[in-house]
Amino acid sequence: MKSSAKTAANAERKSVVSRREILDAAAGLFRMKGYYATTLRDIAAAVGMKAGSVYYHFDSKEQILEEVLDIGIRSAFEAVRKSIEALPETATWRERFRVALNAHFASLFQLGDYLSANLRVFGQAPPHIYEQHIRIRREYDDYWRNMYEKAQAAGEIRSDVNLSALRLLVFGAMNWAIEWYKPGKKTVDSLADEYTRILFDGVGPR
Repeated sequence: MKSSAKTAANAERKSVVSRREILDAAAGLFRMKGYYATTLRDIAAAVGMKAGSVYYHFDSKEQILEEVLDIGIRSAFEAVRKSIEALPETATWRERFRVALNAHFASLFQLGDYLSANLRVFGQAPPHIYEQHIRIRREYDDYWRNMYEKAQAAGEIRSDVNLSALRLLVFGAMNWAIEWYKPGKKTVDSLADEYTRILFDGVGPR
């Protein structure tokens, strides 16, 4: 009985690892080639499998896309939310944005292919996947929008600042970092510090 249980456990672990390897490969290919140009054969080849073997783990390429999109956005959202909730209620909005930026950057660099794939192929997603995932993307966007509005109401962001333009500017700058960031040259903490200073102190002379 113990031997059978151990064998089953090992088989389950291998199945989980193989599934994640497929998703990792798919995220990288979606990021580089886009959704339409990536085939199941491409994904299978990237992990050393035959195309038909992918169906052991996934029903279709659409299902793979769905999970890649889900991992990317939910991981970032959860990291940002937990970082904010870990702060004391007395934390300033500058402090809250600093940890939120840090968490987003950390997720971006840890799951770069997943988040980059989100940016590149989300518009290519079949309608039912698009509609399903647009909700979580809006929730994440609304979470940041709420922070900006509260920071402005608290007087930590000037009242004449267009928050929509600011939010989109910062989001674009954060997500573009995946293209130029080099581990070792700059820490995630220092990057979050720099973005926080620019966001709250501006770039003009004092």
